[in-house]
Amino acid sequence: MYAVVAGLRIISKGVAKVALSLLDQVQASREKIWEVIFKPGDQLKVYLRVIEGENERIQIFEGIVIRIRGSRLSKTFTVRKVSFGVGVEKIFPLNSPRIDKIQIVKRGKIRRSKLYYLRNLSGKAARISEISFRKNLKKSFVDMKNNISKS
Repeated sequence: MYAVVAGLRIISKGVAKVALSLLDQVQASREKIWEVIFKPGDQLKVYLRVIEGENERIQIFEGIVIRIRGSRLSKTFTVRKVSFGVGVEKIFPLNSPRIDKIQIVKRGKIRRSKLYYLRNLSGKAARISEISFRKNLKKSFVDMKNNISKS
C-alpha cells in the first residue's frame, strides 16, 4: 500500500507515519503563534515590513478580512480595502516573516465564512455591522445584580 507525503511515494505505512510526524515537527517549529484570533468580517490593520534598498519600514494595510483558508504553515487570509474608489485585495500568509503584527480594529457581525459578495457592493451597502461587546456586558451585569438582589 502506498502513501503520499508532500508529493513523494512512500512504500510502507510505518515510514509514512514517521515522515508525517517529522513534517509536523518542522511545521510546529516554524509556526508563528498569534495572540489575536480574527475571523472573516473583522477589520484589521496588518503591519508589514517593507524593504526599500537598505532601508526597512513598516507599512500598514487596513481592510476587512474576506476569507481565511489553509491550515498550519499554509494558512492565508485575504484582506480587502477600497483605495481611491478602487478595490484592493491582498493575500497574506499568516506565518510570513514580513508581517510585524496584526491589530483588530472592529469585529464584524456576519453569517458566512467567505465574503466574496463584498466585491460587488460599494458605499454604504458594503458596510458590515459591528459586534458591540459593551452592551452585552452591561446586560449581563444588570441581570447578575437583579438576581443577587432578588435572593
